[in-house]
This record gives sequence, C-alpha cells and structure tokens, in this order.
Amino acid sequence: MKSRLRARARGEDGAAVVEFVLISALVMGLLLAVLQVAVYVHARNVVAASAQEGARYAANADVDSAAGAARTLDIVRRSLGEATADGLVCDSAEEVDTTGLVLVVVQCTGAVPALFGALGDLLPVNATGRAIKEGQ
Repeated sequence: MKSRLRARARGEDGAAVVEFVLISALVMGLLLAVLQVAVYVHARNVVAASAQEGARYAANADVDSAAGAARTLDIVRRSLGEATADGLVCDSAEEVDTTGLVLVVVQCTGAVPALFGALGDLLPVNATGRAIKEGQ
C-alpha cells in the first residue's frame, strides 16, 4: 500500500512548476489586456480633450477657424507622442447650429497604436470638439 502511494507521489513531481507556469501566463495575459484598455481609454480622453481645446482656440475672434485642427494635433503630439499624432486626421470647420450660432467644430478620426507592435493600429478613435465662434 505504501509503495503504491510513494509511486503515485513520485509521478506528480514537477506538477506544481508546470501549473505555476500555465497560470502565470494566463495572469500575465490578463494583466496586459487590462493595461492596454487603460492606455486606450487614456489616449481617447486626451484626443477628445485636445479636440475641444483646438475648437476653443480656433473660436477666438482673431484666429482662423482652420487653425483648430493643427492646434489639436500639436497638443496630441506633445501629450501622447508622434506615433499617436501620426495616426490621426483632424479637420476644423465652421458650422451653424439650429439657433443660428456659428460653431467651430474640430473632428479627429484615426487609430492609436497598441502596446504590442504586432497588433498595429487596431484601436479606433473618434473625437469631436465644438466651441462658439467669437465675434459672430
């Protein structure tokens, strides 16, 4: 009886190491996925805030409305880096809302880079900023 238990115990030598490696890989994958989501949400929020700031800048009376897109990309470039700014296309234009106010609208579309280079630019971003044009 004792020999059978010893034989069985010897058959499981190293099982804890294998289980640790498998579970560690799973936990690391989940941790990196959560990190990627956090970075994406941060980047999306920075792009949205930058679009709003670009619209506010272009809404000044002495500034051309088309300058909002360049200002937005400049803010994104300083905040998130070249790779993120290069992945965005921003447009700035004036539009009239239903009440007759002239608005400056900055719209940015594109993708932000993933933490894992192999994934490429899979994470889409769309942000719009609006501000009332001064002097209208």
